[in-house]
Amino acid sequence: MSKTTHHSEYLKLASVYIKSVKEAFESDNVLENQWEELNFLSKPDFRKALNEYKNFESIFRENSIDIHYFPFDKNVKMDSIYCRDASIATDFGVIICNMGKEGRVNEPDAQLEEYQKQNTAILGAIKSPGTLEGGDVAWLDKNTLAVGRTYRTNDEGIQQLKNLLEPHGVVVIVADLPHYKGQEDVFHLMSILSPVDKDLAIVYSPLMPIRFRDELVNRGFDLIDVPEEEFDSMGCNVLAISPRTCVMVAGNPKTKKRLEMAGCKVTTYTGKEISVKGGGGPTCLTRPMARIE
Repeated sequence: MSKTTHHSEYLKLASVYIKSVKEAFESDNVLENQWEELNFLSKPDFRKALNEYKNFESIFRENSIDIHYFPFDKNVKMDSIYCRDASIATDFGVIICNMGKEGRVNEPDAQLEEYQKQNTAILGAIKSPGTLEGGDVAWLDKNTLAVGRTYRTNDEGIQQLKNLLEPHGVVVIVADLPHYKGQEDVFHLMSILSPVDKDLAIVYSPLMPIRFRDELVNRGFDLIDVPEEEFDSMGCNVLAISPRTCVMVAGNPKTKKRLEMAGCKVTTYTGKEISVKGGGGPTCLTRPMARIE
């Protein structure tokens, strides 16, 4: 008998939250005013972004996945399209994050308001001085959550996460990520790791901590390495909608071929405006909720 869980990155996706271009980007004027301060590579084209997002959203509809929408909120900015980051779904309730990026500090409260309207259980919240972003966490298995120690997620935030989950039998493994491009860059754990099955993950090994990479191998993961030339184009940011059924940004043919050689079915979408310019691929654009075991 099937049951639902939140403790997975790869089981069959049953329901997901997203935030549309219309509600996050709003207009060309808003994008013009915000893209530089939020460190986008360049200003997204609003019209093209609308079309890209329509195609992205259709992937979920075609796979009979229930879509829920975070609404417009005047207190958040265009970065709110990357809705994974403001909360974490668990079997015990949602954890409300505390953003490490100053321009995104209002997003967790905006998501909390939506969850409360829908009577969604809340396990707890990360409080200052702790910071934690959802892009820094990934389930390795039902009882193991990996968290990246980054410029967006600090030691206090990780300790609060442990305090919330360890009483429920969840082991939290910490991966200390490198400086890379510095504090202003969007660099999360899921920038270099995307589990797509119980024993298969996409990784970018040059930026992986050795101890953490060894942990994945020791747990039985086969690792598909993203080539250097496809890292910046988001080859490592892959969303599994069921085991070895994946969604990724178009323009990463070598990574796509490696996934297919490992038995994966891969759907791509054009993401120049909604993904590449803001550093947020399909995992970032979604807050997965229920998956089916």
